[in-house]
Amino acid sequence: MLADNDNRAILSLRGWMDIVGLGDALRADPASHPSHVHAHEGLQFLTLFISSIFAPLISLIAMTIRAAKFTPEILLGAPRRSAAVPNAAGTLAVYTQSTYSFESHSKTNEIRVLDIATGRSAVITNDSGASNPRWLGDGDQLVWLSEKDNGNTSFVVGDARQPGTSYTAGTVPGPVSDLKVTTLEPGKIGFVVSGKANPDGSLYNPKDAKKPFSSGRYYTSLFVRHWDAYIEPQKNALWYGLLQLAPSAAGGTTKKYTVSGLTNLLAVSGLEGVESPIPPFGGTDHFDISPNAVVFVAKDPKLDPATHTACVCYYCPMFSWTDIGAREAPKVCRLNPPLEGAMTSPVLSSDGSAIVFLAQKTDGYESDKNRIVYVPNPWSGELIEVFGTSDGVGQWDLSPSAVSWAQDDKSLFIQVEEKGRGVLYQLPLDNIERATPQSLRKLTHSGYVTDVVPAAANSTKLFVTSNNLVESSVYTILDPASPDDATVVSSSTRGGASLGLSRSQIDEIWFRGANDHPVHAWVVKPSKFNPQEKYPLAYLIHGGPQGAWNDQWSTRWNPAVFAEQGYVVVTPNPTGSTGYGQAFTDAIRGSWGGLPYEDLEKGFEYIATNLEYVDTSRAVALGASYGGYMVNWIQGHPLGRKFKALVTHDGVFSMVSQLASEEQYFPLHDLKGPLWRVPEEWEKWDPSRFTANWATPHLIIHNELDYRLTIAEGLAAFNVLQMRGVDSAFLTFPDENHWVLKPENSLVWHHAVINWINKIEQTNKPTKRASFLAAYDMIRHIPYKENSLQENSLQDTSSTVST
Repeated sequence: MLADNDNRAILSLRGWMDIVGLGDALRADPASHPSHVHAHEGLQFLTLFISSIFAPLISLIAMTIRAAKFTPEILLGAPRRSAAVPNAAGTLAVYTQSTYSFESHSKTNEIRVLDIATGRSAVITNDSGASNPRWLGDGDQLVWLSEKDNGNTSFVVGDARQPGTSYTAGTVPGPVSDLKVTTLEPGKIGFVVSGKANPDGSLYNPKDAKKPFSSGRYYTSLFVRHWDAYIEPQKNALWYGLLQLAPSAAGGTTKKYTVSGLTNLLAVSGLEGVESPIPPFGGTDHFDISPNAVVFVAKDPKLDPATHTACVCYYCPMFSWTDIGAREAPKVCRLNPPLEGAMTSPVLSSDGSAIVFLAQKTDGYESDKNRIVYVPNPWSGELIEVFGTSDGVGQWDLSPSAVSWAQDDKSLFIQVEEKGRGVLYQLPLDNIERATPQSLRKLTHSGYVTDVVPAAANSTKLFVTSNNLVESSVYTILDPASPDDATVVSSSTRGGASLGLSRSQIDEIWFRGANDHPVHAWVVKPSKFNPQEKYPLAYLIHGGPQGAWNDQWSTRWNPAVFAEQGYVVVTPNPTGSTGYGQAFTDAIRGSWGGLPYEDLEKGFEYIATNLEYVDTSRAVALGASYGGYMVNWIQGHPLGRKFKALVTHDGVFSMVSQLASEEQYFPLHDLKGPLWRVPEEWEKWDPSRFTANWATPHLIIHNELDYRLTIAEGLAAFNVLQMRGVDSAFLTFPDENHWVLKPENSLVWHHAVINWINKIEQTNKPTKRASFLAAYDMIRHIPYKENSLQENSLQDTSSTVST
């Protein structure tokens, strides 16, 4: 890390040891260690931990930052860890962690095991292709997937307490992911993975696929392309198999796990045309397994996937976890509740006899409220909509994102977005037919819960993964009987302290928006905030539009990054936002530039009047996707003249151009019908109609692989700005989609955005400007000369590197 005025970091080995708990480990008396890490086990665990840290020096530096200022380099170089899952004993928890180094320009992937009692962790493997670690049975053995260079995938088994002793249990001839396991009996583990299937039902391996002599693609139905890829003949499928202990090939008494061949569950079940997980984002949230069943959701194969969201839930009994061969195929039960929309989060009770899943009422409306559907017996035909009402509205006005069973199958745990937070509820299942929202018990009140699993095999406690606006990852043990006494097992950044952040920076406001409706917003202040000073405003507008700014960590749009540049960041949740009741979400329909724009205007006025430390005469507005649409809309309306600079990332320029998008059900719903039936709805909210008013300096970012909103949107906006003589710039990444995900690209993105708003605002010197331009010129393969830097304008510099 650079140590200059714009990017200062203090690297302290002793301080870092304290962050990860190693300092205490080295100082503590061995007798204070839990019994399971005493003697040689404890020494081996600690030795492996130390060696795993000091081996990759660059990774160590990336992980040991105590930030004096939270910069894009620190955000993007900080370790990112997954949800953690405890073993049956509740003593260890496994998770994955990735770290990117801008010094070595390389990424490190690790599977790590956390000692829950001490908070210390050890690396099990740093295989770059390793993923999906799962516990095997009741012991300390793990299985994970390892992607190979030839496209094959190996199942690797290892001991959590003896790193370095892993072995390959078997290899399958293609890429698979989303591993789930279930114990059938001691030594026998059933598993399910996802992987693409060829038209003949076999596992697809792109490394083995023959390249056609022509690049032409011919389509007679939708989709043509989806998210960032053209549709190919191969489809997602679920595959099952068996991990079984068998005598070692070397003989003796040692037994090792071996893998049976994969069986395509959809093919053998006769589900022609069915695809699960649902692309492009479906994964383990689209299926579940138990010893005697698999349940999964898929889009209705009879309907056009581009104009419909309707799904089906399938229940498949598993009589054998090996290749069926000549035996009778499993009978599949198709579960169709009187709800016609999308489905997600199917989960089986511990014995596989009952199912819960989330379903939406309206086909074609992806942001409809998720309703909880309880199926006491898949074969009975009884499906209960929890909190359902005869008018279809339902008693609970929130939309759950995930649901899971308690270990005793007597209650459910429900994750839901609520007023800018991701909270956890418990719902007892006794008398579920007459349950009301008053039956719910709220277990968390802050932050954003991302995962909930049992803390141990025979425990009522929960192991919860969460994050918040200043903390990227927290592992907590929570007892539903006394949720306020939750114990933090591990905090990746010590509550943000190791990044130079704290909760004192976070505030929230409510103001009256359109129709006098209350509107919520988060306020993020600089870490060295002084209430006696005046700070420029960064107004961040979220995408969706059915989305929200939450008390949640982000590696793409992190408000704290902008706050540390000297801005007070306000993130409003205007009409259309989620988590504030379904009516508030639904109100965006037919009002893209109406009610939300009015909310943002009134929010701006509220800030100017009530936040004395904010200087709204030095305000900037930034948004992506729908947020980018709104920034373009603002540019053509009076609010646009109140900002000194604007940033649009992958936003809509022309509503008609949404016909080039892939998921057509989205504009069909939000604009109340197709263009040829309601052209006035498409025209009314079109930003391109107001380009005669565009005058505020504006940075446009749009990527070539964005098929949600094509790059023509960004090019058209930039062309207009240039032809009108408005100070403007255009940034694009040919290898990124609707999001910028690659670390080096993301760093360039952050510096381009920060330099743009800082240049216009002139409140700070551009942050590491030379770094950004050097990276930009490197991308363009043009030698960078520092003395050629023109401090006044990115636009001036870009003109010197045009080809």
